[in-house]
Amino acid sequence: MLRGERQIPVGRSLEYGADIIEALECDRTATIYGNVLNDGSIDNLPGGCVEVECRVDRDGIHAQRFGRLPEQLAGLNRSHMAVHELVVEALVERSKEKARYALMLDPLTAAICSLDEIARLFDEMWEAERESMPAFS
Repeated sequence: MLRGERQIPVGRSLEYGADIIEALECDRTATIYGNVLNDGSIDNLPGGCVEVECRVDRDGIHAQRFGRLPEQLAGLNRSHMAVHELVVEALVERSKEKARYALMLDPLTAAICSLDEIARLFDEMWEAERESMPAFS
């Protein structure tokens, strides 16, 4: 090593990248927990993105079936997913109202503020950040 340079570490980290590539290219099956579309993995959640156990092999990434979540957990997840869905719709449609609704639906925000307070704070923040959101102009 010259000039105080450090040697580059070559060991695996806890990240999944190397495991996924090795499973795909060398057909060495690996198990990861990945974010995938809910195509039957969790019965009582909608078809959005879920994080579940996945088997990886030469043929790709295969989400594993989990079944049903206890209803209290499924309900909590569905409400959380609804907030994110509204945020995505607000961005795609450039909808200020959908962004406002997403904030109103957020459980932490709703636990602290009334709907009138959320609307007022949203408008204040929207005005303060207007320059950084040219797509919404």
